[in-house]
Formats: sequence, structure tokens, C-alpha cells
Amino acid sequence: MRTVVRNGVVYEPLAGQHLGERTVVIEDGTIVEVVDGKWSGEVDVDLDARGRHVLPGFVDGHVHLSIHTMDFRRAAREWEFERALAVAALSEATVRRGFTTVRDTGGDLRGLKQSIRRNLCGGPRIVSAGHMLSQTGGHGDLRGSVVDPPECGCQIITSPYAHVADGPSAVRKAARQSLRDGSDFIKIHTSGGVASPSDPLDSVQYTPEEVSTIVTEAEHRHTYVTAHAYSPESMRLAADNGVACLEHGNLVDAATASHLAGLGTTVVPTLVTYWAFRDHAEKFGFPERNQAKNDGLFEQGRAAIGLFRDAGVELGFGTDLLGEAQPYQNQEFAIRAELEPAVDVLRSMYVTNVRLCDLVGKVGTVSPGAYGDLVVTDVDPLEDLAALADPEAALAAVVQGGRPIVDRLDG
Repeated sequence: MRTVVRNGVVYEPLAGQHLGERTVVIEDGTIVEVVDGKWSGEVDVDLDARGRHVLPGFVDGHVHLSIHTMDFRRAAREWEFERALAVAALSEATVRRGFTTVRDTGGDLRGLKQSIRRNLCGGPRIVSAGHMLSQTGGHGDLRGSVVDPPECGCQIITSPYAHVADGPSAVRKAARQSLRDGSDFIKIHTSGGVASPSDPLDSVQYTPEEVSTIVTEAEHRHTYVTAHAYSPESMRLAADNGVACLEHGNLVDAATASHLAGLGTTVVPTLVTYWAFRDHAEKFGFPERNQAKNDGLFEQGRAAIGLFRDAGVELGFGTDLLGEAQPYQNQEFAIRAELEPAVDVLRSMYVTNVRLCDLVGKVGTVSPGAYGDLVVTDVDPLEDLAALADPEAALAAVVQGGRPIVDRLDG
């Protein structure tokens, strides 16, 4: 199958600039030519961008496709078939918003990934952490308030989202199990979180020995560990013991930001999720105790961006939206555009995220050898990045692997 996208102004993230009008030729899902000037040949799908901007498909560095609702009580009563259909719908909607690649930071997506491969449903290219690793009572321990104590220290308790494991031997086993199951990287928790039931936000989770044990297992498989971390203490615990990337980082201080920069630690902020929790959580059934934990995090996260940037920390681009809030995914563009130059936000998405996904040269670029994932838009992202917050209005076309998923080019 050959798809041609003509007359589009191509954006190149590494250069941080527009290349001018080009014709992009995609064969069997891969870009084979980017032509300056006219191109002729047989075509199966012919798309005329008509001078619009052509960007690589968007890349979200922090999603949870398996968490299909913010109403945890309802989720506990659902049939597995209901859950599967809801996850499939979220997956398909993600691509329609332009996000053709995502880095999923926790949850068992083996069934979804297989369903996408078999064309049973649509969805993005997924780089996945699989089951998260959490201590008992940590951010990944999503059990109810009353649970039986573990029978022994070696016990691992598994949910669709996480392995709960304590102590070096158990976390080693959990890490190996996650990697055996196909995790592309490992996600751990070194602080409390908003969506979990039993851990204060400022709690520090896991010990240096546990963290370094998990890092060793990841390195043996030539991958890395990322850590959910809010407080300076939890960030230092992770980074000082070999964790390569941190998620969120809202409560960072200047000294810790400088320390992370010195270690070369990457941070993936996720500001839109706190905005969504603050303004929309109640209508989606998000529990009140979790809403209270979210107070102030949006404002603190905005301030953290400045601290990270001043220190020289490399930033990714993530959203972390759950269930019903996932349609706000593109709002992250508008939030980050208020805090950083557009070229830096785009670099976070197209360069840093792509490196974290181990897909350099395959996504985040409009060049030969890359997947044929494109977004066509009336918006000049360097001039008005915030306009991408409304995908219905901003996106004229979304192409994934050479196949049009959204086509409003004649509209």
C-alpha cells in the first residue's frame, strides 16, 4: 500500500524548524521518500495537505490505557468484557487525537496490544511498563482497606496493574516476572500518589537496596527503570540508586533539580492530569479522599517546570489521564505552552519521549525509515502550540502507518 501526503509544510523536531513544503511517500507503513517538489507514481491513498503543517504523529510519554474509569467502585463491579470494550474505545480515541505512539507507564496491556496487532481494535504504538512494582501500602497497592497480611516475605500480590512486592528477593522476582511478560521498561513507585487509597502523597516508598536490585535486573535486560516520585526525598532515592527517569516531580526543590541534572536524570511532567482532577474529578466519580490529595498539585507542577528548566533537567511530555479524563489529553499542549517555548515542548515530545520509547529514527520524525505516522494541521505549532489542545478543530488528518485514521482535508 502506498500513501502520499502532498503539499504539506513538514516540521523537523531535531532542527526545531519547518522544512518547507514536501511530499511524503509512505509504502507498507514506512516513509520511503520526503520529496522537495512534485512527485509522480501510482498511489493507493492520495492526501493533499494544501499548505497545512505536517508533523510526526504525537507521542505521549505517560499514559495508563488499562485504567478505563475514575470511578473505582464501579470498576470493581464490572464484567471483564465491559472493561475490555472500554479499554479498546480509549485506545482508538487516543489515535484520533493524534497520539500515534504512547509510553504506557503501568498496567497489563498484553491483551490490548495483541488485539491491535490482530486488527480487532485500533490503537497507538504502545511501549509498555506492564505491571508496576509497588511496596505493600504503596502507590501501586490498589487493594481495599482490609487485606490479609502476606504469608511470607517472598509473596508477590498481582493485580491487573501492579506487582506488590517487598524486600530485595521479592522485588527481584517481580522485576524478572515483569520482564518475562514483555515489559519494555520497569516502573516503580518511590512516593505516594493521588489515585491510590492508602499512601500519603509525601510518603517515601521502597529502600535503596530494593531500588538498586530492580535497576540491576532492568540493566541486565538492557532497559531502564522509571519511578513515580513527587517529593525531593523520593526523587533522590530513585535517582541515586540508578533510576534513569522520574514521573511527575511536582514537589521538587531547586537543590534536588540541580542534583538530578548532574546525574542526567530525565523527568516526565504530567500537568494536565492535576488540572483534570481539580476541575472534573467529581463528575467522573473520582473518590473524595483522592480529590483531596490532588489539592495544589497543578500549581506546584507548573512551578516545578521552571525549576527543572533552570537546572537543565531534560523533560519529557506526558499526560497521565485516567479513564473519562483521557479526552483532555491534548490540553497538555496548552498548559506547557504557557510555561515553555513551543520548540522546547515539541522537543520534549518528539525527542525525549522517543528516546524513552527506544524508537529513535522510527517515530518523532518525518524522514525515510520512520513509521508513516503523521498529523496534518492548520496550526503552526511554533506560533500557536496551544491551539493543538482542541483536536477536533486543529487536526485535519491523522495518518498511522500510512492509513488515514482521521481525514478532514476536504472540509
